[in-house]
Amino acid sequence: MSTLKDVARDWLPPAVVRWLRRVRGMGVSFEGDFATWEEARAHCTGYDGEVILARVLASTLKVKHGEAAFERDSVLFDEIEYAWPVLAELMWTAASTGGRLNVLDFGGALGSSYFQNRNFLQTLKDVRWNVIEQPHYVEAGQKHIQDERLRFYKTVEACLAENQPNVILLSSVLQYLERPYELLEKLGNLNVDRIIVDRTPFVEGDKDILSIQRVPESIFPATLAAWLFSEKYFEGAMSRLGYVRTANMPCSDESRERYKLKGYLFCRGKL
Repeated sequence: MSTLKDVARDWLPPAVVRWLRRVRGMGVSFEGDFATWEEARAHCTGYDGEVILARVLASTLKVKHGEAAFERDSVLFDEIEYAWPVLAELMWTAASTGGRLNVLDFGGALGSSYFQNRNFLQTLKDVRWNVIEQPHYVEAGQKHIQDERLRFYKTVEACLAENQPNVILLSSVLQYLERPYELLEKLGNLNVDRIIVDRTPFVEGDKDILSIQRVPESIFPATLAAWLFSEKYFEGAMSRLGYVRTANMPCSDESRERYKLKGYLFCRGKL
């Protein structure tokens, strides 16, 4: 069986994912129903990950130093756009554990979600935000971004050697993994009580659909293999891991006829 490190090699560069998050009704489409990941990847194009990293790093540094309020996909904003359901779940976790919040943010780029919620997190007495990323992002994060609260790790094992997370955040990342359920099983075995799945495309029916996601060149020239998850099958998989869906977070602004972009909070056992 593959290790978490093996799974990590299959990640889509997280900055590409962040670029895709920014797209709302601007020509992005999901096409096809492919039999294998290899078949879908054969229809996909490449990207320049280093260029994207440089953009994300420059923007994140502006946010870190107070020169901008918020960054998403390297785009800077004068005001923070909060993902209120996710923030509520994070604060609920902290409230349930005496003000302690220790997040395992899988595929979290250079800490975009941390900086998005930083103003609220500062009210808590004990916060650690741990981003698990690809090596070049971790190296940039460790050199330029991290502090006593925000840390970067190349593997989940490295994170666990220094932390005991009480919530896992999977934001717009599972659909770009070749074996997402393998990753969910491995994370489920960590015995973390809460898992937040955010901004993930779901479809009706009993089976997942393996598609390719097309992005117009005016945004970011890329064609990417991506899953559209069956809500029924996905929830069943989480149930088999011992997790119960306790809340859902529809993202109506980015739903389409073929799919709906949603988020869920899963808790282990009863609340």
